[in-house]
Amino acid sequence: MELQGMKVILGEGMKVDVLDGAFTIRTDQPLGAGGEGTAPSPYQLFLASIASCAGFFVKRYCQTRGLSEEGIMLRQELLPNETGRLGTIRIVLELPPDFPEEHRAPVRRAAESCAVKKTIASPPVFDIVCE
Repeated sequence: MELQGMKVILGEGMKVDVLDGAFTIRTDQPLGAGGEGTAPSPYQLFLASIASCAGFFVKRYCQTRGLSEEGIMLRQELLPNETGRLGTIRIVLELPPDFPEEHRAPVRRAAESCAVKKTIASPPVFDIVCE
């Protein structure tokens, strides 16, 4: 895995952009949080990264085995814990009725292979410094 740095640019209002190589990832806050709602919030991007990562692993599983991706959908559900904060992230794999039975458990394991999920399960150390 190649590790690289990102540059953060503080924009107008509540906008914050992240420069990552050739990509600019734009964020904003919702109207209710003082933003303009022009882009996903950082928290939305965090959650989307989990869902899209699982989707990528499902897609790759199907492609490498010549299985049709048609009709496959993933749905991410956010379940609160007893304090009302995020307690469980459930990813529901909706497979079409004709999806081969022998691939149902392996494709679920593929979704579990998500690198974002693995990073959260074994979190890195955060080191915030001022220069």
